[in-house]
Amino acid sequence: QVQLVESGGGLVQAGGSLSLSCAPSARTFRSIAMGWFRQAPGREREFVAAISNSGGTTYYADSVKGRFTISRDNAQNTVSLQMNNLQPGDTAVYYCAAATRIVPLDYVMYASRTTYNYWGQGTQVTVSS
Repeated sequence: QVQLVESGGGLVQAGGSLSLSCAPSARTFRSIAMGWFRQAPGREREFVAAISNSGGTTYYADSVKGRFTISRDNAQNTVSLQMNNLQPGDTAVYYCAAATRIVPLDYVMYASRTTYNYWGQGTQVTVSS
């Protein structure tokens, strides 16, 4: 059983920045691929960013590429999402996710919700115009 605790959401003006953190409870954190997804009201949960177990490979949705950065610290058991130049369209609940049963091999697998079997409770990000 893996518990994911997210933090760092809030309200920010357009053009501002926020940093989200996720602290998985897994003892084998360094062997787990991690991802961030988001869900806006009335919309499906969508892929934002993902990172391989070593941190050597990262993937981003086109909508956030160049603005968001995912990183992980395997010594501290944390994964972070730095979000810059936030826009109102980024407003959503952001979820941290862990893949403990599947080792994703490519963008399609990293971006798929079905790859991840543990999810956090979500943290609200609101961007005002």
